Amino acid sequence: MGLFDLLLKRGRTFKRFDFSQLCCDLHSHLIPDIDDGVIDVEESVSLIRQFKQLGFTRLITTPHIQHEFFKNTPEIINSGLEEVKQALIKENIDIEIEAAGEYLLDDGFEKKMQNGGLMTFGKKHILVELSFYSPHPNFKSFIFDLQLDGYQVIMAHPERYSYWYRDFKKFEELKDRGILFQLNLVSLSGHYGETVKKIAQKMIEMQMIDLVGSDMHNQHYMNSYIKAASNKWFHKLLASGNLKNHTL
Repeated sequence: MGLFDLLLKRGRTFKRFDFSQLCCDLHSHLIPDIDDGVIDVEESVSLIRQFKQLGFTRLITTPHIQHEFFKNTPEIINSGLEEVKQALIKENIDIEIEAAGEYLLDDGFEKKMQNGGLMTFGKKHILVELSFYSPHPNFKSFIFDLQLDGYQVIMAHPERYSYWYRDFKKFEELKDRGILFQLNLVSLSGHYGETVKKIAQKMIEMQMIDLVGSDMHNQHYMNSYIKAASNKWFHKLLASGNLKNHTL
């Protein structure tokens, strides 16, 4: 039983935890045993069932695609996705789910671009991330090339890139380049600590956030995600009218 079920059992109202305004979650790791996300199909089904209860109608799951650690390919990802889909049918969980990727802008990314076949969603939307230690020296040129090829670049969890906290203009420059920012909602509940939480709030205050995602990995993430539903900054973000999740 997840936190959502426990809260319902204690008499908390469903309305408080209704994420239906978002319609779509675009960042998660729900394909078993191919990255640092869910371990098996049972865990995947459990989390997806909770997404359904929260009001979501569509999920875009985005396994890590990296040069060194998670060397996932479209074939690996799509095979795992089919396994999850079959399990959902068996459990009578009616929710739309598709797969893209969360691409690390690393030494191997340029070759992936040249080879084609990047895993995208919507109108050529591509989810990318930077290293948490330092950005790749060529990350701006990678983004520029993607944009030249007609991709809409989405930067995953910018609130977590601590090397720019004291130089916020770096974030503003990315926004000026037409990059969409995707906030991890769990950041608002303190999942990554107070500093990340404050940066997330600052980005909301500056109206820099275009999309929100769960970055769902496991039940611990789900617990933090549900906790974020009652966060005033989440409601401020919803009220801003800036979120584009429903357009994907």
